[in-house]
Amino acid sequence: MSTAVTEHSEPWTIADVLALPEDPRNRIELVGGALLMSPNPGVPLQRASSRLWALLDAAVATAGAPLEVLEAVNVIVPDGLLIPDLAIADAAATAEAGTTLNADAIVVAIEIASPSTRVTDKKMKPFLYAAAGIEHYWRLEPDPAPRLYLGHLERGTYIDRLVQAGETTQLTDPFPLNLDPAALRR
Repeated sequence: MSTAVTEHSEPWTIADVLALPEDPRNRIELVGGALLMSPNPGVPLQRASSRLWALLDAAVATAGAPLEVLEAVNVIVPDGLLIPDLAIADAAATAEAGTTLNADAIVVAIEIASPSTRVTDKKMKPFLYAAAGIEHYWRLEPDPAPRLYLGHLERGTYIDRLVQAGETTQLTDPFPLNLDPAALRR
C-alpha cells in the first residue's frame, strides 16, 4: 500500500482517489469517503471479461446502438467512484470523457464476481448503482459454472433474471443479445 494511502487522515474525495498513483495490483474505489480496495482480476476472470467484452461489443455493433463497451472505467456515483469490470455507456458521453464518466452515461454496469469481490458485487454495488439510476446491473459469477444475473432497475432496485450455462439471455433491451454464459469459459 502506498504511503499516500496510509498517511491520509480525512475522508477521501474523488479528487483524492484520482490523484493517487496508479496501482497495478489493486483497484481502488471510493464509497462514502472510504477506500474500497480489491486485487486486480486474475487470468480466469480476465479471460471471462475479455470474452464478454467481445460478445457485447459485437452485439452493440450489430444493433447499431449508440453505445460503447468499456473495461474498468471510473464511474462517478452519488456516493463515490466505482470501477465496474465492464460498462456499456452512451457513445457520445465516452467521446467527450476524460478520466471518469458520470453514472448517467452508463446504460449497463457489469461486475464479474471473484472470491475477493463476491460480497461487494452482490450486496453493495447493486445498491450504489441503483442509487445512481443506472438502468441495468449485470453480474457474472464464473464458478462453478458461469451464470449471469441480468438486473433491470425497477422502483429503485434491481430485479434479477438468472441465465445459467446452457441457457441464453434473449434480451432486447438495451440492445438485442443472445448469449449463453457457457461461451465465457474455455
